[in-house]
Amino acid sequence: MANPGTSTDPGTSTETRTPTPTPTSTRAAVLTAHGEPLTLQRIPLPETLEPGAALVRIHCATLCGTDIEIWSGKMSFPGMLPMVLGHEMVGEVVALGPDTRDALGRALSVGDRIGWSESTCGECFGCTVLREPVACSKRGYGFLQRSDVPPYATAGLADYAYVTPGAVKLLIPDEVTDTWAAMAGCAAKTVLRAFHRAGGVRPGSRVVVQGSGALGIFATAVAHLSGAGTVITVGAPAERLAVARRFGADHVVDIADGSDATVQRVLDLTDGQGADLIVDVAGAPSVGPEALAMAAQRGTFVVVGSTGPVGEPVALSTIMGKELTVVGSLNGDISDYYRAIEFFRSFADRLPWDELFSAPVGLAEASQKVAAMAGLGEIKAVIDPRIG
Repeated sequence: MANPGTSTDPGTSTETRTPTPTPTSTRAAVLTAHGEPLTLQRIPLPETLEPGAALVRIHCATLCGTDIEIWSGKMSFPGMLPMVLGHEMVGEVVALGPDTRDALGRALSVGDRIGWSESTCGECFGCTVLREPVACSKRGYGFLQRSDVPPYATAGLADYAYVTPGAVKLLIPDEVTDTWAAMAGCAAKTVLRAFHRAGGVRPGSRVVVQGSGALGIFATAVAHLSGAGTVITVGAPAERLAVARRFGADHVVDIADGSDATVQRVLDLTDGQGADLIVDVAGAPSVGPEALAMAAQRGTFVVVGSTGPVGEPVALSTIMGKELTVVGSLNGDISDYYRAIEFFRSFADRLPWDELFSAPVGLAEASQKVAAMAGLGEIKAVIDPRIG
């Protein structure tokens, strides 16, 4: 016998369903002091969703080198703590403010899987005159939001994240996995923007990638898939250089022997000519002088990884004498994010992308993963708050 008030015809059911309540708080792994373990806390969520905003249940967050620099204190500014780390994330929409759409104007619905990029104001000189989102003077990342003031939770190391109206949202196609989509939110889009800023890869050219972390290995893959004739990845440790080979490096150079040996090895591998394109995703102080020394005549050096300490001086006479092009590239915007998603969709079967990611863990193990990445023990740690 059917329950009272419930039709046995599934097409004409009159059963009353109670809507799932919107969460008003969330667990989060909070950074309260640089270099210290993250603490699991429950922090509030905004009571009302603004027009254009969304509340998302995090499926996964992938840790980025910036997260590690913030945790360690290498990247710090007054008043930033306490905060929730994680700015590469993807999740499922559980609630929406009025008229919330993605970057392409598509209306979003509860249950949609989305990723999102940093927020921009749309009003400053960078937004209106330069029309360059990365130049927004009020550009907001999840990790720039203190966890003790509204809107509290906008980053990835939490069960739920509040996606602000100014954050650019993007529906994620089914073919792109959660980890790929999360990585596209910073690491992948940053690399693709750097190649675009440098003018791309000329087919058959010689490309050197300085760095063998997640960005370096992805940059190696981009150079390989773009038709470079020779791809050389410079970095350490040996295990990461082995991964770089699987992602398209024709040669690898271990930096353990020092700058002079690194430069000489690259010159030897390029018949003494040097590299046509050098991509810095390492940020070590020595990358500038090394890049100029290993660059070919009229080569291009794109600087994208040097966010850390002041680099060693470079010889302007070398830039002049070799007629080099030096290009700076800062992170990426929604166009780069969209292209990163499409890159993974287009080249899904070309390279073993999943090798970049560690096995996912829950929020309780986020601190261990941060420490492991800081010690170069993992390339790309994955936090899935639904675990545990």
